[in-house]
Amino acid sequence: MTKTIRRARYTLEFKQEAVRLVEGGQSIAAAARTLGVVDQTLFNWVKAARLGKLTGADSKVVSAEQMEISRLRAELARVKMERDILGKAMAYFAKAAK
Repeated sequence: MTKTIRRARYTLEFKQEAVRLVEGGQSIAAAARTLGVVDQTLFNWVKAARLGKLTGADSKVVSAEQMEISRLRAELARVKMERDILGKAMAYFAKAAK
């Protein structure tokens, strides 16, 4: 009995939003984790976008709610990263003040 693997299909809008996250300063790994895709997949989308060859599957419709959830997840990841950086900076300066 073989297991069939179904490949995920993403709309062009979803891919463009993912590429915008990376171009906005988020790392590929963090953005991929946030969106629930594989790092290599997101890397390929960024590369295709830079070459002007990014295409999407029109069969999967992403609702406005799903797009909002993706945007909020990306924002949450960015805010958590900023919080962690500030925490490390506070610890560093607290240690230096002693």
